[in-house]
Amino acid sequence: MLVAILLFHRVTALDAVGPYEVLQRLPGAEVVFTAARPGPQATDGTLSLVAATPLADVPAADVLVVPGGFGTRPLVRDEPLLAWIRQVHATTTWTASVCTGSLLLAAAGLLDGCEAATHWRAVGELEALGARPVGRRVVDSADRIVTAAGVSSGIDMALVLAARLAGDDVARSIQLAIEYDPEPPFDAGSPDKAGPAIVELAGGRPR
Repeated sequence: MLVAILLFHRVTALDAVGPYEVLQRLPGAEVVFTAARPGPQATDGTLSLVAATPLADVPAADVLVVPGGFGTRPLVRDEPLLAWIRQVHATTTWTASVCTGSLLLAAAGLLDGCEAATHWRAVGELEALGARPVGRRVVDSADRIVTAAGVSSGIDMALVLAARLAGDDVARSIQLAIEYDPEPPFDAGSPDKAGPAIVELAGGRPR
């Protein structure tokens, strides 16, 4: 089972690495990191992730994961990349996005009229690209497509995929193996919970 994870300049590291930690534990999984230009890809922090495989060498995959990050904004107009996403999606069992990766799926025409998740700061952008943003952490209302909200929700999304691909017990065993049992110190993980002052501090507009 080939799992392809797209990388690009200014990708958010956890968007890619969170799903990787789950999906690479699936029985028989082979995970490749791929990019238009292989090599180190700068994240939107100081970390770099390495894509060893060019897009041209990944014409098909069983699972496609499109992470987000500030680098997605120019890519919504990158027709060669969008064409590659459409090509690979035609072969997948599941296509998935994390955070603003859903902007790329929408720009590729895969989310027209479909409910989808994204980072709370990118809801307007996702809607403008033809999707119907919803506030759930993981959304699977589109055919063969699962979208996740911001950053850490990629782990939740990958566990959903693991259950679909290998069964609930395998997904539970992976959750246990990575000890994913979150107990955040603050109840501020969504704009509704955080409140207007924290939303503004996090770079959003208070509602």
